[in-house]
Amino acid sequence: MEVSNQTRKRKAIDAGHGSQPTAYRGSDGVDLSLLEALEKSSHNAVEALDLKTLKKLVLSFERRLRDNIAARLKYVENPEKFADSEVDLHDDLQKLKVLAGAPELYPDLVASNTVPSIVNLLSHENSDIANDVVQLLQDLTDEDALEDNDEPARVLVDALVENNVLELLVQNMNRLSEADPDEATAIYATLTVIENLVEVKPAVAELVCERTKLLRWLLTKIKVREFEGIKQYASEILAILLQNSTANQKRLGQMNGVDAVLEGVAMYKSKDPKTPDEEEMLENLFDCLCCLLMPLENKERFVNAEGVELMIIIMKQKKYAYGSAIRALDFAMTNYPPACERFVDVMGLKTAFAAFMGKAINACVVDQSHIPLNKRIKRERYKEELEERVISLIASLFAGILRGSRRDRLLSKFVENEFEKIDRLMELYLRYSDRVRSEAERLDQLELDDLELDEDEKYNRKLESGLYSLQLVAVILGHIWCSEHSGMRARVELLLKQQKLSKTDVKQILQEYHDNIGDLDGAEEKERGQARIQLFISAM
Repeated sequence: MEVSNQTRKRKAIDAGHGSQPTAYRGSDGVDLSLLEALEKSSHNAVEALDLKTLKKLVLSFERRLRDNIAARLKYVENPEKFADSEVDLHDDLQKLKVLAGAPELYPDLVASNTVPSIVNLLSHENSDIANDVVQLLQDLTDEDALEDNDEPARVLVDALVENNVLELLVQNMNRLSEADPDEATAIYATLTVIENLVEVKPAVAELVCERTKLLRWLLTKIKVREFEGIKQYASEILAILLQNSTANQKRLGQMNGVDAVLEGVAMYKSKDPKTPDEEEMLENLFDCLCCLLMPLENKERFVNAEGVELMIIIMKQKKYAYGSAIRALDFAMTNYPPACERFVDVMGLKTAFAAFMGKAINACVVDQSHIPLNKRIKRERYKEELEERVISLIASLFAGILRGSRRDRLLSKFVENEFEKIDRLMELYLRYSDRVRSEAERLDQLELDDLELDEDEKYNRKLESGLYSLQLVAVILGHIWCSEHSGMRARVELLLKQQKLSKTDVKQILQEYHDNIGDLDGAEEKERGQARIQLFISAM
């Protein structure tokens, strides 16, 4: 189930600071006192928030800021003399939070030229003032506050970034200690602000890594051996920064990030996470690993760091990380023959084909019985996802090992035990064919009902229903057929005939796959992929 950003942030903060005091709650568990306060606050905001109020708040803030600067310069050696001005400044920063209730005024806030003053306070000598600013920025950029206000949000975020908010946020965070509860709260708030900024302006993901040492800080946090809330949130932020940025993936790889993430997941090679939050952290770490495994140079680092061996160990243990290990191996082996070769050399085929046959997956799903929500449905979906990932892994092996003794060992797996792997392959072929056919019929019915769908949308709908896995099964059948092994060919033809199918049906799937291969990996890779599929079509 998808969890909202806000829910994840609150879970991370709760994990870092323990439970909060018990509040008065209604019969449905809702905090009534909090609702009452929010309603009152919202009512006041609707009455008061307009351009006139904004100007009044800004003028008051700027005056308090000037007074504080003057007092600090005048009484450098006597902090007590400027303490009152700091309290006043704190109060005005709190008052500015009301602007989160009127994001349509953000362009006016930017036009007032107050953003530089706010941002520069992140380097204030008093860390409490700096942390007040962090909390203010958290409120102003909160996803709930920005809902349906995309343009005002972009105006504010652009102004913040132009005034070096990224550098100052990370610089301030580096002087905070998690041992102090207030400072720990400010650390979480800082990470939340960065996440919010990325949500509004995705380019921030690369900017914050270019301009600051945030990646290094996050790596330090995920290396901590014991589970804690900050480690969970650091893993989540790291995954967000890596998700859609090749530059960040390469940058972290150069910082020994592959080794660091492998160390993090290695702690769970023979044990399960103890809580849902710890499970989420482990999934975040594997998300990071899979993102890191997209650039070629990081695949090499993964192999050199014995990542292939670690993933096989995790699979053999059949613990919580079982499925994630399969996913990481698939990323590592895609378009990278050395990882495929290492997998075969370290006896990974036995483990992979145990998963392919469904035996290991079934055992692992039983172990996953503690997964929340509707357990039966959850377990079935988990099983399907693992199955799809194993199909992809086998296809990656065939694509990466084209000849030699390793290829022979891979093909021999489909011969042993009276061709049981081919039987399993055809079982998967039939199941995914039925799903895709049902979806195609449903889409045809939608068109009869005057709901227009273009060809791309129809193709994407079929992919979601299992077409991609069906295509990969067909590709594996193509590899098997091109081996020219008479026994395997005869088995494939027999099983097709039993279902009143023929090689033509498989060739049609392959042709559709051929025609839709994209150029994401470059024109040369697309041409190579299409040539390989055309070879299968011609041979069958």
